[in-house]
Amino acid sequence: MSGEKDGLIPSTDWSEIARRIRARTPARLLAGRAGAAYRTDTQLELREAHAAARDAVRAELDLDAVFDPQFIKRWGLFEVSTQAADKDQFLLRPDLGRHFDDASRAELQTRCPTGIDFQIAIGDGLSVPAIAVQVPALFPLLYAGAQARGWKVGQAFVIRHCRVGILNEIGELLSPGVAVLLIGERPGLATAESLSAYIAYRPRQDHSDADRNLVSNIHARGASPENAAMRILNLAAQMMHVGASGFRIREGQAPVIGE
Repeated sequence: MSGEKDGLIPSTDWSEIARRIRARTPARLLAGRAGAAYRTDTQLELREAHAAARDAVRAELDLDAVFDPQFIKRWGLFEVSTQAADKDQFLLRPDLGRHFDDASRAELQTRCPTGIDFQIAIGDGLSVPAIAVQVPALFPLLYAGAQARGWKVGQAFVIRHCRVGILNEIGELLSPGVAVLLIGERPGLATAESLSAYIAYRPRQDHSDADRNLVSNIHARGASPENAAMRILNLAAQMMHVGASGFRIREGQAPVIGE
């Protein structure tokens, strides 16, 4: 059979079950081999994916480069920063990415209304490409869906050198009913463009991951913008209804329409 001598298994020889498995996951399963090693195309794909992941982590946020000028103008987006002065410090000191610097705190208090129902923030996290690719499709759906439910929506902003814990400080500064942070996920070898949405009810400084809910894997082979927006809005509605977030809230519960 062709390919057997060098250890390659032609795709036509895969069983139906093997083809179905490979179609359902981005993991490199049953990829074949050349002797004791991966095939050349598999090796090259792995190196390309690894390079994309490294680039995503090291990329610096530039608001004008990440988003189309019309998108920035339409939503009035502006950039603020955490206490991490640069990317190296952000990676080495996660604690600094959980707090705004003084200038950003002042700007948020000046430009963002307080006490609104639904506040969206966008953070670079560990993948600038993730917010560049996913946010332009997801953000308008969240905004429109929140307004359709009769919620007051806050002024959105973009955070440089952002960690998930910044949600607590957003809560302390702006006192929203529900805060949503759209943030770039840690890249893997499947994609470097995966976005997460962390959602919290009235976040405050003593909140931990147990007080937040998460919709993750928002990317081309994961959750679509439409699916993610529906899940985020339904979780937010449940939070407003129950008066809590985190482990007290479960996806799959009956959605609550409005407050």
